Amino acid sequence: MDFSFIIVIFLIGFIGSFISGMVGIGGSIIKYPMLLYIPPLFGLAAFSAHEVSGISAVQVFFATIGGVWAYRKGGYLNKTLIIYMGVAILVGSFIGGYGSKLLSEGAINLVYGILAVIAAVMMFIPKKGIDDIPLEQVTFNKWLAAILSLIVGIGAGIVGAAGAFILVPIMLVVLKIPTRMTIASSLAITFISSIGATIGKLTTGQVEYFPALIMVVASLIASPLGANLGKKVNTKILQWILAALILATSIKIWVDILF
Repeated sequence: MDFSFIIVIFLIGFIGSFISGMVGIGGSIIKYPMLLYIPPLFGLAAFSAHEVSGISAVQVFFATIGGVWAYRKGGYLNKTLIIYMGVAILVGSFIGGYGSKLLSEGAINLVYGILAVIAAVMMFIPKKGIDDIPLEQVTFNKWLAAILSLIVGIGAGIVGAAGAFILVPIMLVVLKIPTRMTIASSLAITFISSIGATIGKLTTGQVEYFPALIMVVASLIASPLGANLGKKVNTKILQWILAALILATSIKIWVDILF
């Protein structure tokens, strides 16, 4: 555990958490491949896939706390939306996590790939007028939100992800939630959905504590910085950054499935 190791892990956590706070996703879609591939490039010890998923789960938990804290003022957190979608995704993730043992690895990857493609397509659907709605006048179909969140939770639980990159396009396109409210509320929902994953990884010994601690420190610094920048950046730019991240994730998943 030399100084170069600490710096590399910190920078991975910082970059991933900054983007996470800015666009409202847990950030594991960025940090997972970075943790897996970057340390060996610097001649450092490589993590196994289990270790990476464990470190990512803990880090997402703290990154989302930091992001939510930064968005706590300004009316961006829609408490009703967070409760309905948060409870539903938590229930769904437990069902999916339990049911995943009945599926083959190929089937799990296929579920993830289908969810990612749907999310990518939805991000490129025009979202006219949603950011013209005053935050205090935002309404949505509560039961549709809960049902969709439950389905996402089951899929996310099956593949061991928080599911924010699928929730965000649903909130923007289907529920018509303004971009900044979507980003802030999705961070809170992702925090709720990450609780189960974090507990599961910790209790089954899949977490390397020292790298996880470095990532947590980086998260608590970078996530609020990203969130504060996200408040100032034009919402169209935020939507395009999100679309690019989700499309890249979708491509990566299908490359893994097919090759």
